Amino acid sequence: MRPEAGVATVRLLRRLGMTVHFPPQQTCCGQPFYNSGFLSGARDLARHTIEAFADERPVVVPSGSCAAMVKVEFPHLFHDDPEWLHRAEALAARTFELSDFLVNHLKVSDVGAKFEGKVAYHYACHLRGLGLKDEAETLIRHVEGVELVPLEKQDQCCGFGGSFAVRYPQISGAMVGDKVECVARTRADVLVSTDTGCLMNIGGALHRQQQPIRVMHLAELLESR
Repeated sequence: MRPEAGVATVRLLRRLGMTVHFPPQQTCCGQPFYNSGFLSGARDLARHTIEAFADERPVVVPSGSCAAMVKVEFPHLFHDDPEWLHRAEALAARTFELSDFLVNHLKVSDVGAKFEGKVAYHYACHLRGLGLKDEAETLIRHVEGVELVPLEKQDQCCGFGGSFAVRYPQISGAMVGDKVECVARTRADVLVSTDTGCLMNIGGALHRQQQPIRVMHLAELLESR
C-alpha cells in the first residue's frame, strides 16, 4: 500500500550503518487469514515467513501490525507443533518493529533527520500489543525542525482494523470520522504513524474531507533530511 515506507526504512537503516538484506521470497505474514479465522492458510504463510527469515539476523518491520503477528501470534499458531513452535519463537525473539529496534535495541533517539513543520502522531493499536509506548514520539521529538503537536485521543483506534473495516463499515467509518476531527483540530502539517493501514484509512478520510493535512510513515519522516 505504501512502498515508500519500506524504501525509507532501508535508507534509514543504511544511514545508521546497518547492512540491510531483503529476502526476495518474503510475502504477507498471514495476518489477514489469521484475523478472518482461516488458521490453516495463516499457518502456511507463517511457515513460509519463518523459512524466508531463517538466518540469525534481526528482522526489522516498519509496521506494528506485522511485527505483532510475528512476535505474538506465530507462536499461538504452532502451540501444538513443537518443531515449528520453536522456530516461531526464535523468529519472534529477533523481530522488531522499527521504532522498537531504533530506540530499545540500537539505543538511538536522534537519527539525524530534518523536517520543518507541525507533526501530529497517531499511536497505532498494535504497538500496545508489543508493549511499546513512547518510542515513536521520542524519535519524532529529535527530528530537527519538527514541532510535535498534541493529538486528542491519540491512542484511539482509527477504525481500520484490517477486515474489521469490511465487516463493520458503519462502525469503522464513524471511528475514522472521530479520528479525523481530532487530527484536523491539531492544525498539523503532517500526521505520522507507524502502520500503513492506519495511514491509508486516516489519509483517505482526510482527503475526502478536503483537509490539507498529509500523512507520513514514521520511517519517511526519519529518513528526511
